[in-house]
Amino acid sequence: MALCGQATREELRTALAAIGPMGEVEDLRPAETGLVMARGRIGGDGRPFNWGEMTVTRAAIRLAAGETGFAYHLGRDRARARLAAILDALWQRPDTRAAVEAALAPLAARRAAEAEAEARRIAATRVNFFTMARGED
Repeated sequence: MALCGQATREELRTALAAIGPMGEVEDLRPAETGLVMARGRIGGDGRPFNWGEMTVTRAAIRLAAGETGFAYHLGRDRARARLAAILDALWQRPDTRAAVEAALAPLAARRAAEAEAEARRIAATRVNFFTMARGED
């Protein structure tokens, strides 16, 4: 689901097309957009505070075989949330799990390359501080 959350709508469509026919998909809850409160903590362990509201779209579907899929995405892209929910349901089926993972492999490779590039960019700005002895006792 982390890969689906970071994928574009077209990447999700491509992944579903690679899996093949999936049968009928029923919307348990049509994709809808709303707000959620984001909470934060100062320093990671301070008192929680309300940081602000974020727009989130959610979808819930059921495949003809009975598997249910859910997805939540930041933003207002309803189609993207529905596609991710379908992939979630397909992943739950033992006969399509390998196909879903293979279809999402290019997304995983792209995210790994992006993370590596970001790590190199950050490492280039790293400053190592050290203390030298002044020789005065």
